[in-house]
Amino acid sequence: MRDLSAGPRVLLRRLRELMAEPLDPQERLDQIVRQIAQNMVAEVCSFYVLRADGVLELYATEGLNPGSVHLAQLKMGQGLVGTIAASARPLNLSDAQTHPAFTYLPETGEEVYHSFMGVPILRAGRSLGVLVVQNKARRNYREDEVEALETTAMVLAEMIATGELKKITRPGLELDLSRPVTIDGDGYGEGIGLGYVVLHEPRVVVTNLLNEDMDLELKRLDDALGSLRISIDDMLSRRDVSMEGEHREVLEAYRMFAHDRGWVRKMEEAIRNGLTAEAAVEKVQSDTRARMLHLTDPYLRERLHDFDDLANRLLRQLIGKGPGSSEDFPDDAIIVARGMGAAELLDYTRANIRGLVLEDGAVTSHVVIVARAMDIPVVGQAAGIVSLAENGDAIIVDGDDGKVHLRPLADLESAYAEKVKFRAKRQERFRELRSVEPVTLDGVKIDLMMNAGLLVDLPQIEESGAQGIGLFRTELQFMIAATMPKADEQERFYHNVLRQCGNRPVTFRTLDIGGDKVVPYFRAADEENPALGWRAIRLSLDRPGLLRTQLRALLRATAGRDLKLMVPMVSEVWELREARQLLHREVRHLSRFGHHLPRSLQFGAMLEVPSLMWQLDELMEEADFVSVGSNDLFQFAMAVDRGNARVSERFDTLDRPFLRMLRQIAETADRHGTPLTLCGEMAAKPLAAMALMGLGYRSISMAPAGIGPVKSMLLSLDVSRLQAFLLEEIERTGEGRPMRELLAEFARDNDISL
Repeated sequence: MRDLSAGPRVLLRRLRELMAEPLDPQERLDQIVRQIAQNMVAEVCSFYVLRADGVLELYATEGLNPGSVHLAQLKMGQGLVGTIAASARPLNLSDAQTHPAFTYLPETGEEVYHSFMGVPILRAGRSLGVLVVQNKARRNYREDEVEALETTAMVLAEMIATGELKKITRPGLELDLSRPVTIDGDGYGEGIGLGYVVLHEPRVVVTNLLNEDMDLELKRLDDALGSLRISIDDMLSRRDVSMEGEHREVLEAYRMFAHDRGWVRKMEEAIRNGLTAEAAVEKVQSDTRARMLHLTDPYLRERLHDFDDLANRLLRQLIGKGPGSSEDFPDDAIIVARGMGAAELLDYTRANIRGLVLEDGAVTSHVVIVARAMDIPVVGQAAGIVSLAENGDAIIVDGDDGKVHLRPLADLESAYAEKVKFRAKRQERFRELRSVEPVTLDGVKIDLMMNAGLLVDLPQIEESGAQGIGLFRTELQFMIAATMPKADEQERFYHNVLRQCGNRPVTFRTLDIGGDKVVPYFRAADEENPALGWRAIRLSLDRPGLLRTQLRALLRATAGRDLKLMVPMVSEVWELREARQLLHREVRHLSRFGHHLPRSLQFGAMLEVPSLMWQLDELMEEADFVSVGSNDLFQFAMAVDRGNARVSERFDTLDRPFLRMLRQIAETADRHGTPLTLCGEMAAKPLAAMALMGLGYRSISMAPAGIGPVKSMLLSLDVSRLQAFLLEEIERTGEGRPMRELLAEFARDNDISL
């Protein structure tokens, strides 16, 4: 064969002309395969497109039987073409018929051709089809020929992506680009959201594929790489980043990729073959992503995220588009991201957000905490969603079951729409209960409080009918701020909280930062087990200035009102005493300078650490009130990490040992006359809330969405009957039936609304 050094450029120029001509799609495809065959001196060129049903259909051919177009087909993974599509890797064979994957299609008449080269047609690492050339003579195609065919395949990928081929697609045999996809993740925020994809960091859409001036494009690439490397070096030289091990490791990986000669050489080669600089970046990114997606090593798969982020940064450098650039924001937006910060979520218009989908994240992630506070359905650990989704794709987020349905079929969408309507009707029924007193059938009054942490949460106190805020997480204000909030900023914030709550009581929790709750301006050393590390009251007592500033702001903000304040993560009673001394010191300071003080002051503790179970009497004597943090108490007592998907099935707060612990706490509090509340996810589930009432809890605090269902349950509950049943059951030993089963049965038998 002749030298092909100039071949790709000539071919791409001819393809550009064909794209511009007013041809119908089939005629355009027929001319494209003819041009490729002529340019590569191939006797056959065939173009296969992947349909939504996983079948590769022959859409055009030069050299094979023309009657086989739209009839010849192979399943994904079947034959040489199916193997290429499934692996997203090229095949270069001197004698195709001896390959174990070879499948003979009699309608094509391809049996006389021996040499075979096929490349996947890729977009964002996804196989959309396969492009093949064949010759009768036995030979291996050169590396530059493979590269030329891959470059040509990229142009065809855009043709598929634009939807032009829909005009020649047979009804019921849609292309893979619009294929419905269901991804199993973890449900982190209850609820269902229907809407349209908004990529948090949208991929840069490259529209200018073919270059006019090779030297100019090479220079553009070199300049963009230089700017990219400087920006990474700048980030690495910042003192705060340098001190943070994990961030530095990621940036070092970025720098390694940015200086990798192999990566740069591939992009330069794509430019020499006729692509623009940005098209070259996209091509190499797509090729690399396709290869790395098939790796099983989790470390190398994680590096794929780094590479993708770096390639996207380079694309933005080339086209001058900032990371914040986005499409028009739809009314029903589902935010899709690899990961994001809590503050970034708050940048979006809350009224338009219907859900959040994350590739990464955990139930303890800052953004998840904020999303749940905003009552947004969340699914995390949705592997590959960023690559599969396009801006504007229809999507369903099922936070209850942890599923994401991308481009759902009409029947599935209708079913979910009905489910949403049903939930809305239930919520309307719950809203009608807002003004109803939460009193059980046998006359037991239950205080239903809500958890909050941001000003955006507070309108829900009216909507839900909550009697007050049982847990206000003050750290969320710190987590979404770029710098440490000053004392006067904190004071204004707390004053706004109280103002919006009217006369309802608010219980503020002091800062629970550290460990896994990292704030950008306060960096601590890496810890092997951050949940058990330097966090919450431990950090506050070691850095008393931080706690004193917050205490002073709270005291000033609540002047003339009641202040309820509690300390998180207490593991020994002396920690509570030390924190109280700091509080009294601030009271004396403000009194000395004539500041108004709260009308009353109650100082309590969060019971989250199992060590307090052996200090219960001492704790109840020392604290003005106690609040059980059911999430952490369970995870520490049962050694079950609630953020670990592999053990999530073991996170059942209705297990007998945990219920016994909760009963012991309630009995001790009752004996000492110490007010007791339980805050946590357990309180928001009607079945678990029912169990709490049977154990003696008369005040529970939960996410706003849980108040209606829990109130509906307790209005149909006879607590005394439940208590007689429950206290006997939790003391049973041996292999009894699970408590969850027994409680559900009790609810059914007694017509309790769940």
